[in-house]
Amino acid sequence: MKLKQKLAINYIRARLNILALVSARSAAKKAMDIFCSPLQRSGKKLPSLFDKGEKLSFKLDGISIRGHRWRPHQASTATLKKVLIAHGFESSSRNFEQYIQAFLKKGYEVLAFDAPAHGQSGGRRITLPMYIQMLGNVMDRFGPIDACMGHSFGGLALTLLLESQPRQPDTRLVLIAPACEAVRAVDSFFDLLHLNGEVRAAFDEIGRQITGQPFSYFSIRRAMHRLQTSTLWLQDEEDLITPLEDALLVKGDGHPNIEFVITKGLGHRKIYRDADVLRQVVAFL
Repeated sequence: MKLKQKLAINYIRARLNILALVSARSAAKKAMDIFCSPLQRSGKKLPSLFDKGEKLSFKLDGISIRGHRWRPHQASTATLKKVLIAHGFESSSRNFEQYIQAFLKKGYEVLAFDAPAHGQSGGRRITLPMYIQMLGNVMDRFGPIDACMGHSFGGLALTLLLESQPRQPDTRLVLIAPACEAVRAVDSFFDLLHLNGEVRAAFDEIGRQITGQPFSYFSIRRAMHRLQTSTLWLQDEEDLITPLEDALLVKGDGHPNIEFVITKGLGHRKIYRDADVLRQVVAFL
């Protein structure tokens, strides 16, 4: 963790704990706002590949959602299969240039959009239901989608969306270091900020009010019991963000439609940049 990030976290931690002394609910509300607000957004120029894609946009509850569509040269749009890429928290579609190129080479039409409060899209906050709704809008507007690939937060959002889709057995899904459990993310957030149990109880209640569900509902392990989609799941042993133990619980459930690939030494972000991982993903799709 960089010094600037450590200082910011220490400042936030101190403010929230002081506020908690006055009102646990007020501290929980502020914590929820922080939890849903990415601390960083890339301002770098998009790779040149994005200049070659068709710019797409639509509104989601007043927020501008921006993305791109790429099609192989001299391909008939009537027969093209389509793949949708979903990035993780504090990431964006610009990080998946190598996948876009590889999918195009294989003959896919490729769709990649930035989530609310990420990349080129508008907004300041994001929740998991917002991301699911956004991806559903993409499927409705630009589908049907034949394959999906999601990293981290994007993997969780895609899985929960596909759980409700009628064509799920015909869709192929790639999960790269997916965020398996929303509860895990909340636990990590509270461990980082050293917030007490009273604040956590208020936080959980606010979350239920926002989403209509307890955090435990937003679970890949739960959703996979209803999902028949053919799935490739890539997970690294040394991932500190979405730990292997969560993936192993799903693996232990014995789903015949999921193929697990366990890597070592790649962590949470290097895994999707790895050339062998890219090769396996392309071969699976």
